[in-house]
Amino acid sequence: MSTSVNNLGCIGIEFRDQDRPAVIDLCGDAPREISYRQYHANCDAVARGILRRGLQRGQRVGVLSGNRAEFLEVFYGVMRAGVVPVLINMLQPRDVVEWVAENSEVQLVFCEAALRKLLPAGMPVVEFDGSGADSYEVFKVAGEFTAIVPEDGEVAFHAYTSGSTGRPKGAMLSHRAHVWVAENISRGRDFCAQDSMVVAAPLYHKHGMNSIKCVLVGGSTLILMRKFDARKYLQSANEYHCTVVSGVPTMFAMMLQHRDLLQGNDYSHVRLATMGGAPASDELIDQVHEWVPNAEVVLIFGITEVSAALFGKHPQGKLRPRHSVGYPVAGNEFRLVGGSDANFGTLHVRGPGMMNGYVKNAEETARRIQDGWYNTGDILRRDDEGWYYFIGRSDDMFVCSGHNIYPLEVELMLERHSDIEQAAVVPVPDVIKHRLPVAFIVRRKGSQLSEEDVKQHALKNAPPYQYPRQVHFVDALPLNTVGKIDRRVLEARARELREPVKA
Repeated sequence: MSTSVNNLGCIGIEFRDQDRPAVIDLCGDAPREISYRQYHANCDAVARGILRRGLQRGQRVGVLSGNRAEFLEVFYGVMRAGVVPVLINMLQPRDVVEWVAENSEVQLVFCEAALRKLLPAGMPVVEFDGSGADSYEVFKVAGEFTAIVPEDGEVAFHAYTSGSTGRPKGAMLSHRAHVWVAENISRGRDFCAQDSMVVAAPLYHKHGMNSIKCVLVGGSTLILMRKFDARKYLQSANEYHCTVVSGVPTMFAMMLQHRDLLQGNDYSHVRLATMGGAPASDELIDQVHEWVPNAEVVLIFGITEVSAALFGKHPQGKLRPRHSVGYPVAGNEFRLVGGSDANFGTLHVRGPGMMNGYVKNAEETARRIQDGWYNTGDILRRDDEGWYYFIGRSDDMFVCSGHNIYPLEVELMLERHSDIEQAAVVPVPDVIKHRLPVAFIVRRKGSQLSEEDVKQHALKNAPPYQYPRQVHFVDALPLNTVGKIDRRVLEARARELREPVKA
């Protein structure tokens, strides 16, 4: 386990003289193995390059790229010089990419050549895959570098939200907060030098970067994929005998469809499987256990603005209930607001992983943080022993005939049907009931499941207001840029397909 550092760019620095692999990069034509010695030398070379370019402490640089080892070297390297990396979603349209660059006032962008066209005209760039004066290799300056010691609360990096409703918001995250986060999540998941982890989540998103922090703090090995591909993920986990696998439930459901790779290979080396972003059904958890029989299957929960170090193990070693996201991590404070009692409602958090605020958005910062409490917008419940459970987003909740419907709750009920691989529930407007639930269903291969079968299953296993008034069968559910179900797309599709229904 890593010893504590002050500068987030230096996590895992005590492994810098070791020649075992830090990263096995699968993002190119052939795997590249980068040792801890090489990784830290490259981070130092980036920091020295930053100073040669004349950037000053506190100035911002953008990172616009798919997954690759250089992304990590820049992200952690520039922080060693006190410069602030800004994570830019490469799948956003040009106007959003330009807006993020301007909002954070980036002075320079590290990017892939194919993405350069998304940036504002005249923006200075360093190309990871370039060969001229703007290339990454030319930018770096070899040699050791002594990292700056951040002031208390000094910003380490900017992470932008998805922007599903309006412009993305840039969370300013400090060295102090995220060194604490990195050490707590890595320790809470027992990462060590013997671990190896496949990461396919985009590095510009919190899920991917939190996985990287676990690896670096633990001195583990990262198996880095360019993007998620279910077959390649399974093949990589098998080939490199990975001990940790991670993703959103949709990613696990997609992997479990490849029966030939599951049955033909041994995955007993996996000790931990983490799922985040949404609850998982009993059926999915059971199937994951069958795939990785020696692994602990854990649901995780995190928010960009207040970190992933919120819930974890019980301090006395009590067994985590199956669907719980964990027990409160020491140092955090929680309260549940607006529910029927103190054990149900919208989660408000106060703790050491809190962001400093949103970039140039004091109004939204003041709206979300009041008296030091951050309103997550997520609905959770707490049981009698203090374990927490994720119910859904308050933004996704809708009202049907006076009843609150949390889509994730209905989806878990539907997925208990043996012929349902995946389910997504969204609302459509109704003049009498206000909103009515509509379901999109992925059937298990070979199933003849009908719309009426789905409705009857719901009526037998849930309150009548929750049953889907219409059911649409699809081959796959649409995903957003971080692998979660894209509910906005499904809502639009539900309105297009809407037929007269009985309320």
